[in-house]
Amino acid sequence: MLSKLNAMGYFASSELTKAAFGDDFLWGVATAAYQIEGAHNADGKGPSVWDTFSHGKKNIKTGETGDVSCDFYHSYAQDIDFIRQMNMQVFRFSTAWSRVLPQGTGAVNQKGLDFYHRVIDTCLEKGVQPWITLYHWDIPQALEDKGGWTNRDVIGWFSEYVDLMSRTYGDKVKNWMVLNEPLAFTALGYLLGIHAPGKKGFKNFIPAAHHTTLCQAEGGRIIRRNVNNANVGTTFSCSAIQPFKPKKVHVKSVVRWDAMVNRLFIEPAVGLGYPIKALPAIKKVEKYMLPNDEDSMKFDFDFIGVQNYTREIVRGNGIIPYMKGLEVPARKRQVETTEMGWEIYPEGIYEVLKKFAAYPNVKKLYVTENGCAFPDAVENGRVHDAKRVQFFKDYLAQVLRAKNEGVNVHGYFVWSLMDNFEWAEGYKTRFGLVHVDFKTQQRILKDSGLWFKELLGD
Repeated sequence: MLSKLNAMGYFASSELTKAAFGDDFLWGVATAAYQIEGAHNADGKGPSVWDTFSHGKKNIKTGETGDVSCDFYHSYAQDIDFIRQMNMQVFRFSTAWSRVLPQGTGAVNQKGLDFYHRVIDTCLEKGVQPWITLYHWDIPQALEDKGGWTNRDVIGWFSEYVDLMSRTYGDKVKNWMVLNEPLAFTALGYLLGIHAPGKKGFKNFIPAAHHTTLCQAEGGRIIRRNVNNANVGTTFSCSAIQPFKPKKVHVKSVVRWDAMVNRLFIEPAVGLGYPIKALPAIKKVEKYMLPNDEDSMKFDFDFIGVQNYTREIVRGNGIIPYMKGLEVPARKRQVETTEMGWEIYPEGIYEVLKKFAAYPNVKKLYVTENGCAFPDAVENGRVHDAKRVQFFKDYLAQVLRAKNEGVNVHGYFVWSLMDNFEWAEGYKTRFGLVHVDFKTQQRILKDSGLWFKELLGD
């Protein structure tokens, strides 16, 4: 046990050591296929919704695409070397559905499978654990043309994909995540329309959310069946939700926001069903439920991945449909933010870890994403990202606080290994520990990466 917290609730930086987290605590980095791979049409890969969306007019703020991105498809060995340089143990990466099944189902692209074999083998050769995320937002366009996540047939499509991947790599990969942030890709892609595939409205969101929930559990069952000694999890985006002021109208809105942001996908998995009482708008999901769905939504995951970046302050407003409130932007609250406009609120990661640890049947937690975007500049071959270093110090202190209070958190994976295509933001916002010059593909390990190297050194 470490010494007492300081007045702000943080451990002193001098107490933030690898040893303080324990020998069994895993350290790693995270990435997503579309954000780093490039090679968008190489070696038989089919288009995904993000290939289509990024080429659409005005969908990406900077007008850029992920066609080349970091060119990880060709530079993976160099990039995995950076993971070892930083003394990280884990590489969490996603596989691109349309790279291995160009049409989403049916004919398998062997060259796509071979690519992930090379990535996995390189990790193992360099002493890095490969942790696969099966879905990180890039459904094949051929399936989206049939309705994508709004079509109940997606359960069969997704099952075919999970079965292929788990049978192909299960002898070498034991750590699996079914989905990355189901709320993010269903809400941003099928409710608000600001991410691929760009659909809007509850009429799209509700069926997409339900089918995603069913796939989350079915994917877990398939991995468990196919992979001996598998460690099976899934990941959720989580935020501390707090009222603008301690008034009833704001507090009631917080309940709805919490149900949507934090509870919607975890609670069906642990057997609690959808939080309809807290968020009446999702009662419409009953229209899409078949008799056995309540049981089919459940799966006993070995771990849950918690992904936190900020908190949300909510102001109640009865005229706002469904949510009965609005988020108060951080810029209006005059608080310190990252380049994404997200408030820097380290206590938030402590709060969500405590919240998710309290659920029944949650055995282990990992922080599977946490990080920040700040403007970076290369100066004499170095990137001095002091704000990012401080961010990690402050957030890790809160992870350690939760761990020392008994939260069963077993690892921390940084978002992200390297600067990449940040979805609708394009390449302007940089989250990486490794700086990427997207014109020359030159990499530079930032000061934040060097800080982790020192922290995690033997």
